[in-house]
Amino acid sequence: MNPWIAIGALAVVAVLIPLSMMGLSSLLRPSVPEQGKRAVYESGEVPTGGTRLRFNVQYYMVALLFVVFDVETVLIFPWTLIYRDAVASVGLLPALVPMLAFIGVLVVGLAWAWRNGAVRWVRNPRYGEHGHYE
Repeated sequence: MNPWIAIGALAVVAVLIPLSMMGLSSLLRPSVPEQGKRAVYESGEVPTGGTRLRFNVQYYMVALLFVVFDVETVLIFPWTLIYRDAVASVGLLPALVPMLAFIGVLVVGLAWAWRNGAVRWVRNPRYGEHGHYE
């Protein structure tokens, strides 16, 4: 049997099962239209203000830096577990240089972000002294 036939059959099944489940659920579920279900918020609260809020770019910069340094931690942790075995087999310098280079690249990245103000928290001029919209 041609392997492309099996892949095609799998793709057809992967599309048909979710579509059939959505169609069946739309036939079986109760339909109770009410104003609260059509609101922007579905938490039962009456929405206040507009739906288009501008977020400070600083939130995204801090989140991106957090992800970068979180990945650093994930990569350094296994290295610390095998460090003793690596020193015993290849010596201190060959075991230490790759991790120091890795940490050096991250320190250079942090210095660049610090110099460009990515970690400096800037207040939005539209907000008052206490942090709420005036």
